Amino acid sequence: MEPPFPPGAYPQEDGTHFTIWSDHAETVDVVLFGADDAEIGRQRLEAGQGGWHHVFVETVEPGARYGYRMTGRYEPSAGLWYDPAKLLVDPYALAVDRPFVQDPRLGQRGYDTAALVPKAIVTALPEPGFPEPPRFAPGGLIYEVAVRPFTMLHPDVPEAQRGTIAALGHPAVIAHLKKIGVAAIELMPIAAWIDERHLPPLWLRNGWGYNSVPFMALDPRIAPGGIGELQDAVERLHAAGIGVILDMVFNHSGESDAMGGTLSLRGIDGAAYFRMADGMLVNDTGCGNTLACEGAPMRRLILDTLRHFVINAGVDGFRFDLAPVLGRGAGGFDPQAPLFAAIAADPVLADRVMIAEPWDLGPGGYQLGNFPANWLEWNDRYRDDVRRFWRGDAHRLGDFVTRVAGSSDVFTGAATRSVSAVASHDGFALGDLVAYAVKHNEANGEGNRDGHDPNFSWNNGVEGPSDDPAIRDARRRDVKALLATVFATRGTIMLTAGDEFGRTQRGNNNAYCQDNAITWLDWANRDTDLEDFTAGLAALRARSPHLSDPAMLTGPDVAWLRPDGGHFEDADWNVPDAGAVAMRLNGVSVLFNRTDAAVAFADPPRTVPARSVAFVLDGAPA
Repeated sequence: MEPPFPPGAYPQEDGTHFTIWSDHAETVDVVLFGADDAEIGRQRLEAGQGGWHHVFVETVEPGARYGYRMTGRYEPSAGLWYDPAKLLVDPYALAVDRPFVQDPRLGQRGYDTAALVPKAIVTALPEPGFPEPPRFAPGGLIYEVAVRPFTMLHPDVPEAQRGTIAALGHPAVIAHLKKIGVAAIELMPIAAWIDERHLPPLWLRNGWGYNSVPFMALDPRIAPGGIGELQDAVERLHAAGIGVILDMVFNHSGESDAMGGTLSLRGIDGAAYFRMADGMLVNDTGCGNTLACEGAPMRRLILDTLRHFVINAGVDGFRFDLAPVLGRGAGGFDPQAPLFAAIAADPVLADRVMIAEPWDLGPGGYQLGNFPANWLEWNDRYRDDVRRFWRGDAHRLGDFVTRVAGSSDVFTGAATRSVSAVASHDGFALGDLVAYAVKHNEANGEGNRDGHDPNFSWNNGVEGPSDDPAIRDARRRDVKALLATVFATRGTIMLTAGDEFGRTQRGNNNAYCQDNAITWLDWANRDTDLEDFTAGLAALRARSPHLSDPAMLTGPDVAWLRPDGGHFEDADWNVPDAGAVAMRLNGVSVLFNRTDAAVAFADPPRTVPARSVAFVLDGAPA
C-alpha cells in the first residue's frame, strides 16, 4: 500500500506533511522543537491503510526540527519496544541537527530522551534532474576513503573543511586522485552514526561510521552542509572524471542488542524492521541486531535511500557492508532475493555500480561469487592468496596466478566480478602488512582480543618500527611488489587511501575506534617516492587496457611462462617453492619474482631483482 504522501517530512508552501510507517504502534505523535530544544508543538498522526500514519501541520517550514513518539506494547521478546518517553528519529530524515552521542539512558525504559537524541530537520530538496550514467566502469581503480581521517591533517585543505565531505572536492585532493589513476572513490559510511556502547568508557570514538541509525541523514561531523555538501563534492569529482561510490550499512542498526538504545527503528516497529528468533534479536552481523531486509518495510527503506543518493547527489553506485543480509530470507541466502530483483528493475538504480562485501556471520554467511551477475564483489581469496604468495608460503603459485587473472574459479561467466585488493579498512594497512607478524590492537582497550587473527602478514625480521636500513629497504621492496601485483591484476582493483604513500596504523588491524593520529593520514610526512611509484603503476595500467578489462582470461588470451620461457605444465604449478612466473597478455608482460635472488627471464628477456615485479610493454621495459 502506497503512503498518502512521500515518507518522511514533505514541506509545501503552507506547511509540512509528516508520514511514517508502523504496523504495531497504537498512537504516533510528531513532536516539534524550538531552537532551545524545548518542545513547541505536538500533533497526532492519523493511522491509514497499510500501516502508514500521516498528518499535515500548517506553518511548519524547512528548517523545523522534529521527532516522533509512539505508544504500543512493550514486549521485547516479540520485537516491540514501544515507550512514549523515547524520542525517535525519522528513518526518512534527510538531515539531523547534531551527532548521536552514546548514553546508557537511551536504553532505559521510561527515561525521556528528548534532550539526548538528535532532532530531524525538515528539508526541502531542489527539483532533481535524472542522473547521468555512472562515471565508473568495472576494471577501474577504486580508492577507499574514510572521510574524516582522510583530510584531518591535509596541509592544503582549509582547516574548516578538514575531515569533511567538502574537502573531497578540494583541488589538492582531486590532483592527488588524478595522479594515482583513481576511477572512483568509495566513501566509507557517511550516514549519521552512533558510537558502540563500550567505547565512551574507554574514551574512544567510532571514526569509520559502520553503526548507522538513519540512513539518509548525513553525519553532521563530516557533512555540516548536509546533502548539498555531498552533491557539490560529487559534481567536482565528476568534473575531474572520478566517480563516487557510497558504502552503505543496511545489515544492522546502531541501536545494537536488546540492551541498546531505542533511537529509531527499534521504537517505530522493531518486530518488522529486525530479524527475531526464539524471542531474541538475530545477530548475523556481530553488531547486536540484524535488519529484516526480506521484509517489505526495510526493503522499501533501502530502495528509497539508494534512490535519494542517486537522484539528489548524483552518486555512481554503492558498496554494501555484510551484504549476505540483503539476500537472506527464511530459506537462506538467495541471489534472486526480492531486494536484488527490485534494484535491477528500478529505473534509477539499474545502471548503478553495486558492490557486495559477500560475507557475514549468519548461516551460509560466506557467499563469494554468488551475488547477481552484474554485481562486483570484494574478493578475500585474492587478498589472502596474494599475501601468502609474497610471504613465501609453499604451493601458492597456482593460487596466485588464478587471482591475478580474475579468479575464474570463483566468478563464472564471461567477466570477472572481483574487486581485488591486498588491504582495505578492515585489517592491516599495506605498510603494516610487511612490518607486523601479528596484530597490535592494544589501544582499542579489549586486550588485543578484537580484530582478525589470520592476517598472512610478515615483519621482515623485526616486529614494528625499525631503524635498520636493510629491514626498511626489505619492507619497501615488499610494499612495491604488492602494489605492482594489484595494478597488474585483471578487472577492478582497489586501494585504501594512504596505502599509496606508506600509511601505518601501528599494527592495529581493527582501527575503527581510533579517531586520532592512528588513522588520520599523515600527508606532510608521506612517502612521496612510493606515491610516485604508485602513479607510475597507474600510468602503466592505463597504457595496458587489457589488464583492466574484466573479461576472463582464457585460452590464447594469456600465457604463463617459466623463467626459461617454457609454458607452465601441471607439475610446474605444484613445485613448493615456485616463485617466478611471467604473464604475457596481448603485448603486455608482467614478470613476478617472489624469490630472494634475481631471476633472468628468457621471454621476454629481462632480469628481475629479488622480490619484485617488472612490466614489459610491446617488448620494451616499462
